[in-house]
Amino acid sequence: MTMLQLAGPPAATAFRIEKLRAELRSIAPTVTDVGVHFEHFVDVERALTAAEQRVLEALLDYGGGAVERAAGGQKLYVVPRLGTISPWASKATDIARICSLPVLRIERGRVVELAVRSVLSDDERRRIAPLLHDRMTETLLMERPKEELLFARHEPRRVRSVDVLHGGRAALERANGEFGLALSPDEIDYLATQFAMLERNPTDVELMMFAQANSEHCRHKIFNADWVIDGQPAPKSLFGMIKNTHARAPDGVLSAYKDNAAVVAGADNRWFWPDAATGVYGYSQEPVHLVMKVETHNHPTAISPYPGAATGSGGEIRDEGATGRGAKPKAGLVGFTVSHLEVPGWRQPWERSSPGKPDRIASPLSIMLEGPIGAASFNNEFGRPNLAGYFRTMLLEANGVWRGYHKPIMIAGGLGNIRGANVTKGVPGPGAKLVVLGGPAMLIGLGGGAASSQGSGAAEAELDFASVQRGNAEMQRRAQEVIDTCWGLGAENPIAAIHDIGAGGLSNAVPEIVDHSNCGAVIDLRAVPSDEPGMSPMELWCNESQERYMLTIEPGDVERFAAICARERCPYAVIGELTAKRDLIVRDSLQGGAPVDMPMDVLFGKPPKMTRRAARTKLAAPEWRREQLSFTAAVDRVLASPAVADKSFLIHIGDRTVGGLISRDQLVGPWQGPVGDVAVTAAGYEGYKGEALAMGERTPVAIHDGPASARPAGAPARL
Repeated sequence: MTMLQLAGPPAATAFRIEKLRAELRSIAPTVTDVGVHFEHFVDVERALTAAEQRVLEALLDYGGGAVERAAGGQKLYVVPRLGTISPWASKATDIARICSLPVLRIERGRVVELAVRSVLSDDERRRIAPLLHDRMTETLLMERPKEELLFARHEPRRVRSVDVLHGGRAALERANGEFGLALSPDEIDYLATQFAMLERNPTDVELMMFAQANSEHCRHKIFNADWVIDGQPAPKSLFGMIKNTHARAPDGVLSAYKDNAAVVAGADNRWFWPDAATGVYGYSQEPVHLVMKVETHNHPTAISPYPGAATGSGGEIRDEGATGRGAKPKAGLVGFTVSHLEVPGWRQPWERSSPGKPDRIASPLSIMLEGPIGAASFNNEFGRPNLAGYFRTMLLEANGVWRGYHKPIMIAGGLGNIRGANVTKGVPGPGAKLVVLGGPAMLIGLGGGAASSQGSGAAEAELDFASVQRGNAEMQRRAQEVIDTCWGLGAENPIAAIHDIGAGGLSNAVPEIVDHSNCGAVIDLRAVPSDEPGMSPMELWCNESQERYMLTIEPGDVERFAAICARERCPYAVIGELTAKRDLIVRDSLQGGAPVDMPMDVLFGKPPKMTRRAARTKLAAPEWRREQLSFTAAVDRVLASPAVADKSFLIHIGDRTVGGLISRDQLVGPWQGPVGDVAVTAAGYEGYKGEALAMGERTPVAIHDGPASARPAGAPARL
């Protein structure tokens, strides 16, 4: 191993340095000054030539400005969380390789130079650490990082089995806690019975796969549960109530509740795309159907706001693109609900003392300082405008029960367009190839589907660390360009079916696309592209590396598809094929054996349906004594409420015009005031047809009256 170190530009603006200096002095008065600059760590295959060294130095010459140093001090080093690869590293390494440099990986850290009157004590270092790094995604080191620490290479960890045949249900209960599976008692009983019938022990790969594929996040068990309210069975499940609107008014709906996004019929218009044969752009007259999706990404945003919100937006974009046989995302929305901000020095009259939260969950203020930037960054880099959203804070006590959003709502949504021929996924038969499109596997987001299905702080801290994700919008853009080229081919589209890879990673996406085809599959685990060779079979199969899609492609179309991927420089891999027998078999050519050998009917079997019981309670509305509040004070409070106050800080961070199809965004009128309550997009570059996008919410009202909360929430979308 050979590691080079190259100093980089300043890592913080003068404003941020001044703020950091004040915060450090308030905690550790011995600190008199601080400076922060980037440091690059380059793992190379061999010694660079002089010419190669110049190219590398030119690539890493960015940011401008001299590095500010804090004289006479102590150095601390902030690097990506040990054992992980940062999004910056993925992009920088790719660029270096394109420039023909013999680089294995370029990583970037920060050097924090503290000018101190005396050496910091262990307690002072512990207290200032949260100011210097994000412990969910970074590691703080007291000395210069060593090569073997940053670029350690490990042998693949082994598969593990759980001794159910001898340990029975108790063995599964222990595994449930150790692996963070979030299995219900009924599911534990189901698995114990199934593996007893199979007369073998399950592997950790199979248990994690079952947990992700059947998590609340993926299967909506609570929404599909039977409800008993005040002793009487409810006529419909929660999902049944949601689906009732479609059942009562299905006209114009082309796809609902069965794909990654919904599709409604659009107007006939002129699409603009390149001719498949000549590559020349032109117009084609056909219906421009509308793809719609909204989802939340709450748990990752609570744990690490910036990457959590970034991958929340990225995952929603992938859902749109992975609808049917491929679609094109167009415009998005982002919303946040958190508990009270409690801004230092600006506490509001309604912000009562908080009941507390787990330390590993970010504060509401941190979430709103970092989360919107993460979401905007991903949308900007991918190239999708963000045109709508909302922001609300709430934390209150009602009849002795605290209700709030320490675990935030981070909602991502959007709309796109799809051709009529691509609305419905194909159903390929045995022999069709299973293809992964996008970036490599990495040990990130492990168990996120199960983790996000639990309450805030219910999981162990290390399991929360494991579910932190990272985004690479540039890689997702490459994959989307491949998808756009494929659906643009019309009848020659090589994609038979497509799913995004999100919660549960391959362990969820592969079974979904295989089950859709009414087949089984044989998978070569070591065909999955990976940037971390030390991963165990469970980690390789279940990690949630973002920016990936799962496709089925007929054997005769693989070569054409590969050529499209090569043009867009987008990685892909054929990892297996469909089989007539309805078994999912994942073989490991490196360690031998089959970490997964499970009938599809067991994986997607029917564990006992969940039943929930509830009783109605009537909350007394708090008395409001108007004489205690003047009109002026009331107006001031309303205008200072985040739900009402100016949202410019959430709007200006995002691109609102990219794509060229935006007719109306949040800023309205000659002075561009942030008062727009609807976004309008054009269906094409010609004509006057398009789509309108709006969002409303009013969750606090539901504490006292559920139906009443729906009326003000629905009004912005209708008006």
